[in-house]
Amino acid sequence: MKLSKLFLTSVLAVSAFGLTAVAAHAEDLLDSVKQAGVLKIGLEGTYPPFDSRDTKGELVGFDVDVAKAVAAKLGVKPEFIPTEWSGIIAALQAGKFDVIVNQVTITPQRQQALDFSQPYTYSAAQLIQRADDTREFKSLDEFKGDKKLGVTLGTNYDQMARAVPGINVMTYPGAPEKLRDLAAKRIDATIDDRLMLPYIIKTSQLPLRPGAVLKGANQDMGIPFRKGNPKFEKALNDALTSLKQDGTLKKISEHWFGTAVTVPIAQ
Repeated sequence: MKLSKLFLTSVLAVSAFGLTAVAAHAEDLLDSVKQAGVLKIGLEGTYPPFDSRDTKGELVGFDVDVAKAVAAKLGVKPEFIPTEWSGIIAALQAGKFDVIVNQVTITPQRQQALDFSQPYTYSAAQLIQRADDTREFKSLDEFKGDKKLGVTLGTNYDQMARAVPGINVMTYPGAPEKLRDLAAKRIDATIDDRLMLPYIIKTSQLPLRPGAVLKGANQDMGIPFRKGNPKFEKALNDALTSLKQDGTLKKISEHWFGTAVTVPIAQ
């Protein structure tokens, strides 16, 4: 009886191991994407000029074009799933979509939870000041004391500012709120993505101007996906490499920004 139980237990254990191994092998994201013929892409859809809706309600923008090009290289169709930024990482981890193409900065903290493609956009943190402010801030250290720096809550810039001791950081839910406070002289400057500044300043219709690009605050943006998908990682990186080599990324970049944002920033 004991021998029979032991044998049965062994058989079940081996079977379970075999099924687990097969399932693990079949679960690489590339297999499921190819089988479905669709790459599910998470993005905000409210983040121009990267992703937003045009007058016809269609998603347009730099990241939209990049995502379409990547899907084409993978031989599948893109399916966009608009998601609020506050929940977009959690939605990716929960399997709501396959990747995020929404200017996600590659950081050590995020790399602990997700895998990333090679960078496809290169940017940096840049200050925004009032148009009539003659001061020229060059670093975050200059905001120590009685000066106030506005940041959007939960962003890389929020973390960047708080990493400098002594800075008086004011947090805001979004760009409109912090820009209004800047124009009203409630804060001395704010900080954002250098690629966004021309659009932010133009659409705010407030008396603002670009400030200094902060040294040592360069940012590399990649495409995150769930860990444990080596085949998908290689296919994704191969797609991006091909898009760089054939000039597609450069063409998309120049269309939306008038300059190359898909190559590292010259130091």
